[in-house]
Amino acid sequence: MAKKTNTNNSNHKNTPETLGDIRTGMDVPTLKQAVLEHLFYQQGRNIVNTSLNDLYMAVSYAVRDRLKAQEHKTMNAVFENNEVRLVSYLSAEFLMGPQLGVNLIDLNIFDEMKQAVEELGFDFNKVMAQEEEPGLGNGGLGRLAACYSDSLASEEIPAIGYGIRYEFGIFDQEIRDGWQVEKTDKWLRYGNPWEIGRPELSINVNFGGFTESYIDSDGHTYFRWKPEYMVKGVPYDTPEMGYAVRSCNFLRLWKSEAEESFDFSSFNMGDYYMAVDNKMKSENITKVLYPNDEMIQGKKLRLKQQYFFVSCSIQDMMRMHLRTGGKPEDFHKRWAIQLNDTHPSVAVAELMRLLLDEYKIDWDVAWDTTCKTFSYTNHTLLPEALEKWSVGLFRYLLPRILDIIFEINHRFLKEVDARFPGDAGKLSRMSIIDESGGQFVRMANLACVGSNAVNGVAALHTELLKQNVLHDWVEMFPERFHNVTNGVTPRRFMVLSNPGLTKLLTKSIGNTWPGKLEELTKLEPFANDASFREKFRKVKQDNKKHLATLIKERTGIVVDPLSMFDILVKRIHEYKRQHLKVLHILTLYLRIKRNPAVDMVPRTFIFGGKAAPGYYTAKLIIKLINSVGDVVNNDPDVKDRLKVVFFPDFNVTNAQHIYPAADLSEQISTAGKEASGTGNMKFAMNGALTIGTLDGANIEIREEAGEENFFLFGLTASQVQETKRNGYNPHFIYSHNENLREVIDMINAGSFSNGDKELFKPLTDNLLWHDPYMLMADYPLYVACQDLVADTWKDTQKWDRMAITNVARMGKFSSDRSIQDYCKKIWKVKPFRI
Repeated sequence: MAKKTNTNNSNHKNTPETLGDIRTGMDVPTLKQAVLEHLFYQQGRNIVNTSLNDLYMAVSYAVRDRLKAQEHKTMNAVFENNEVRLVSYLSAEFLMGPQLGVNLIDLNIFDEMKQAVEELGFDFNKVMAQEEEPGLGNGGLGRLAACYSDSLASEEIPAIGYGIRYEFGIFDQEIRDGWQVEKTDKWLRYGNPWEIGRPELSINVNFGGFTESYIDSDGHTYFRWKPEYMVKGVPYDTPEMGYAVRSCNFLRLWKSEAEESFDFSSFNMGDYYMAVDNKMKSENITKVLYPNDEMIQGKKLRLKQQYFFVSCSIQDMMRMHLRTGGKPEDFHKRWAIQLNDTHPSVAVAELMRLLLDEYKIDWDVAWDTTCKTFSYTNHTLLPEALEKWSVGLFRYLLPRILDIIFEINHRFLKEVDARFPGDAGKLSRMSIIDESGGQFVRMANLACVGSNAVNGVAALHTELLKQNVLHDWVEMFPERFHNVTNGVTPRRFMVLSNPGLTKLLTKSIGNTWPGKLEELTKLEPFANDASFREKFRKVKQDNKKHLATLIKERTGIVVDPLSMFDILVKRIHEYKRQHLKVLHILTLYLRIKRNPAVDMVPRTFIFGGKAAPGYYTAKLIIKLINSVGDVVNNDPDVKDRLKVVFFPDFNVTNAQHIYPAADLSEQISTAGKEASGTGNMKFAMNGALTIGTLDGANIEIREEAGEENFFLFGLTASQVQETKRNGYNPHFIYSHNENLREVIDMINAGSFSNGDKELFKPLTDNLLWHDPYMLMADYPLYVACQDLVADTWKDTQKWDRMAITNVARMGKFSSDRSIQDYCKKIWKVKPFRI
């Protein structure tokens, strides 16, 4: 592991004869004793009869002690200083990944704890593997929140992340007969050693009922919410340590509970179900990540989830603010709240409710405070992904919040009309209430109205937002719009995931680069050093051997680590175009079938990703990938030149094995559809070359890496729009491209479905007659670019130079830089050093 300069006063090395503080000492003997004490006193085990899981728990508790010591120092110093403004990151998802490894790296005791565990007689890697990954997110959104939590602490920005403690996270994925099967993610079944429950800080949240007005003794009219019922939010705190600093923030996740979990009167009357009914209904709110919202019950639960965690968080922040002497109307001076997509945007109305109803603040003052508090990150260019909730559902669950939204909208539309008189279209588009077909609350519009800043997450994404999705808002508030390109933490996705590369980089350019990723530029001259290239290639080869072993364990498929590892791992969605990759595989397969002796670069195609349970087309794509693999992998003509693998249950843990092993990174979404992407950054940092479209952050990766070190293909976003305007005809392309026609016909003939010609017909019909994501248009460009990839692969020295150059030029894509951008452009906060 990359070692950093110690800045922690307690991080001293004691002699073997003495022990440091059992809670904070960092030397091997003290760590070993700390593990033994936690093993005995918390797990009830001794070293001779312990299980691997018990030992993992004890190691984690020992590490948590050291994190909590720093967290207390940080938060005490922060709240003692009334000039410090904290960042609150509100996100419905936090895909944190396993915690033990990164916490050891941040504390600079990875090697010490490894030695302590091994001296106790255990395999450290097996202990690490015991950790259950909290699946508290679907993908990029939640993983970005986790990277930003890491970087906020590492940049010494006081911050608290707020979210939901889902009892069951995103499903575990199994593959049966080629199909995705969802299994319950029971991440809490053995306990979570990183969190501390704080029931004494519980908060009540209103639901249902009605709003009533009243006049106080001074003759002022106010409103109060008379709820049908309340749900209790219990906070669970997890420390978030910074790298090479003393700062430690925390993540606060809310669990829902009943105000009263047991109704004795119902029990005594013999109604045993009613006695616990309230408990079950309340706990359902945080039971599962993103319930299926196709049905009204799912929609109701999802809106309840969003309001529940937002209300808990806003009330919690106000409580902290008042406890340290703040005034309600000065809330924005203590807190900068970032809305991570539209899920938490109801926070705008909730803060207004607190200021108006609980603290009797005048509307104009309350609105000024609210707007100065919030900023909003948009993550999508797909209009259908911008959340809307029916007014009827809002009125049923959140009557007072709906009243406030109506008033916000009324006042705002008067401003719009004054600014753009007579523009009925603009009034309709900018209204928080969509009345084009029924009445719906537009959550993105609410976020835009109530925020002082709005940002996209890549340069192209931000420009397309300005031109299309949020064009009216840019005309109204041009000063509010910014770009902050996403980033990823190198501590997890390089230092922890790729120890071989970390060791090589540290030996070559020093040990400070994990906290200052821009220092990777020092690596660039080594691209022309034959000795370094050889070491770089060996690291890559070792990573590929490791992944090949895992592939055999998980899928039974044997792959050649000397082949090109061509990898596409991300959420399964039509716009991400995993099926375009399949068309390319089949093109190569047909070349072999036509001429079995053809010279072809050996490739292992590795897919991974989960399809939303209700998204049939995405599930069918997974089935197609596996069906093609069954045929290609077992065809004697192929002779192992092509292998197709679907790596099941893609998550953070598995990603840490996959990214370092990639030779080619597939970033092939339709131009103009991907907001940013972060997998593209993780691959490039680990020495993979990218084949991609000009979409999302691909554009900036190409700019940084250099055009000559990036395999570009496909229509641009503007060309996509122009092609559609001119009457795009995918069937014409099919008719006039012999290779494409043969590939599609082979699928339709049942060649990959045991003769079943209907199985994949929904996919091929969509491509032939609609093709909304332009696969047919990009197919010939993609195949030609892949041929260039193959030619380049044959020149090993050139490939390695390109790969090393990619690593050297990826400093921009650290999440540390993203957080620095937020601090300067949006939050207006500075580091607070402990």
